[in-house]
Amino acid sequence: MNQLFYGDNLKVLREHVKDESVDLVYLDPPFNSRQDYNVLFKEHDGTKAASRIIKASSNEGDTVLDPFCGCGTAVAVAQRLNRNWIGIDITHLAINLIKKRLRDAFGEEVAKTYEVIGEPESLADAQQLARDDPYQFQWWALALVGARPHEKKRGADAGIDGRLYFHDDKSGKSKQIILSVKSGGVSVPFVRDLRGVLDREKAEIGVLITLEPATKPMEKEAISAGFYESPWGSKHPRLQILTIETLFDGDSIDYPRALDVTFKKAPRAKGASTGTIELPLGEDVPF
Repeated sequence: MNQLFYGDNLKVLREHVKDESVDLVYLDPPFNSRQDYNVLFKEHDGTKAASRIIKASSNEGDTVLDPFCGCGTAVAVAQRLNRNWIGIDITHLAINLIKKRLRDAFGEEVAKTYEVIGEPESLADAQQLARDDPYQFQWWALALVGARPHEKKRGADAGIDGRLYFHDDKSGKSKQIILSVKSGGVSVPFVRDLRGVLDREKAEIGVLITLEPATKPMEKEAISAGFYESPWGSKHPRLQILTIETLFDGDSIDYPRALDVTFKKAPRAKGASTGTIELPLGEDVPF
């Protein structure tokens, strides 16, 4: 089974990956969005180049290792070309993006073809992650509800950890859900602060994700914010409190599900030749 690891790549390689189990190690060059490192194809995301390299350097059934898998280009290409793969990244943000990329490209069934190793699987695991690295905990918690981490800015954007967007009418206007993640103790002021951010941002729904259980006064404060009513009449609590424990139990944000537009969808994988080709490395390729 294919494997997607969260963790330090050297530690994962030493503890989980045997040398003889890998047929191709795929390494990207140092990345700078303003530079063009792609010497094979003039493209932004490197998909075509990755496809040529993997075809030229491996056969169907071989295992491709990407120890810095980032946005998952090599992983997605290996999946499409019927190669086994191992991906490693040190951020939960990357792991979440890769899972979504695979799901968009290959459908929900693709989740059965790989396992994710290193993500919290219990409340105790989540508590340990929060102690070890609060930012990684935040990114992981946002991924549980399909939200996108907010790019931190000074001033007016304070109090926002993530956003989730949706459409519930024919206007094409995106509606938004503001998220705040707390790994420590929580109380009523956190709910009031989120309500203030919700009003300031003119968002439809606000969600507080907490590691600790919510108190009765917090729940009362959330209820007092009322409901967001969709154009077709469905009502959704305007302020919602979700705990990591209830998310593990299958809880989710209550919002109109007509169309989720939080992340740009990866293109659906198309049928392609999966054989081995020769890579033309000659005078035409400037190194």
